[in-house]
Amino acid sequence: MEGVRIDKWLWAARFYKTRSQAADACNLGRIECRGVAVKASREVKPGDMLLIRKGGGDFHVEVLALSLMRGPAAVAQTLYRETEESKAMRLKRAEERKMMAPFEISWQEGKPSKKDRRDIDKLRGRTF
Repeated sequence: MEGVRIDKWLWAARFYKTRSQAADACNLGRIECRGVAVKASREVKPGDMLLIRKGGGDFHVEVLALSLMRGPAAVAQTLYRETEESKAMRLKRAEERKMMAPFEISWQEGKPSKKDRRDIDKLRGRTF
């Protein structure tokens, strides 16, 4: 096997749950190969370096093997190797998210009063 469509490979490597989600990520420019955004139909080959932007952080991976089928997670992890810098950066961002206190407004009971609503609007930057 010489090459595999990148959306199939992303699905087989378990970066996305469905192939259509992988194709959407490609079309939105969230997948790059050698610094260039790629379309879902581009073929990926062993040795390619990919940048995969996801909500949990950016993955910098090297393609090690190809697969057309989605298998167990243990097998999927053998398809690629993530760079050490990528792992460190994702762990650092995860720690930063944990350290940030979640924003919560505590209401006494019921719906907010008119004053509470004004305060919320001011906090959100809305002015009327």
